[in-house]
Amino acid sequence: MQTLGIKPPSSGEDGQLGQNPGGDLSPLLTGAAVVVATAGAILALSDADSPLRGPFTLFFLLAAPAMAIGAALRELDPFARTVVSVAGAITIDLLVAQGMLAVHRWSVRGGIVAVTVISSLVLLLVLVRRQRGRTVRRRA
Repeated sequence: MQTLGIKPPSSGEDGQLGQNPGGDLSPLLTGAAVVVATAGAILALSDADSPLRGPFTLFFLLAAPAMAIGAALRELDPFARTVVSVAGAITIDLLVAQGMLAVHRWSVRGGIVAVTVISSLVLLLVLVRRQRGRTVRRRA
């Protein structure tokens, strides 16, 4: 019969216990996504003649509202939050386009600005709600 035990974490070359030498890539990927989305918005607003303008702008139009909605839905599990935030981003983009077409004011720059403003307002409301929740907890 063999006794099973818990193996202690091995120390890395730098002497720190339990550290993954590869590290977590999610902050790096989030930073890269923000850079690509920002570059897409800047390329679209400056009317630059670049082959990356289309893909980066499309990424911005999906990522900006999706990240704002995802920040508002932190209570959901990751898969549900991803599905709902992407669906919400597509909905926001379509509503902006439909509204601009309805009032005969369609423009690429106007759409980028409208999506940016809506995403910023959603993110601002989330931050205000969290701050208000923290102050209420401190008083109680």
